[in-house]
Amino acid sequence: MIDATTAKALVGFGAITAFGLSAVGSAIGCGMAAASAIGSWKRCYVQGKPAPFQLTIFSGVAMTQTIYGLILMLQVLNMNAALWPAALAVGILGGLGIGISAIYQGRAAAGACDSFGETGQGFANSLIALGVVETIAIFTMVFAMMFLNNLNASLATL
Repeated sequence: MIDATTAKALVGFGAITAFGLSAVGSAIGCGMAAASAIGSWKRCYVQGKPAPFQLTIFSGVAMTQTIYGLILMLQVLNMNAALWPAALAVGILGGLGIGISAIYQGRAAAGACDSFGETGQGFANSLIALGVVETIAIFTMVFAMMFLNNLNASLATL
């Protein structure tokens, strides 16, 4: 059995892990998309075409997963310390799910940058596809929060 201080620290570790892994994924995803946007702009300049501002939007789509990680972090911080194993599991697995979604959204956004930079077409279609990838992060956050709320409610009835 662990003491209350250690249990609280483990809940805190689970919480910051949810945020940290989400933020790492966002950084990787935004970095990949931004690198592609810069390359697309370079091609536009070389070809004498205007550089589309919309590529900036593609560069930042993976940033929202950091917000989802923050929301999940705050939810985990509200966990009863007796539930520290669940807080750790949700922090690690939830953060990974959200972060990996951000990485793959960045990879898809890099493709969107290349496509739109070259053709100037398909902006809305690309955003829809990127939204599909983002939905995984939203589902991860919401289902993890539902799980935590049910655990807290179950503990309250004991």
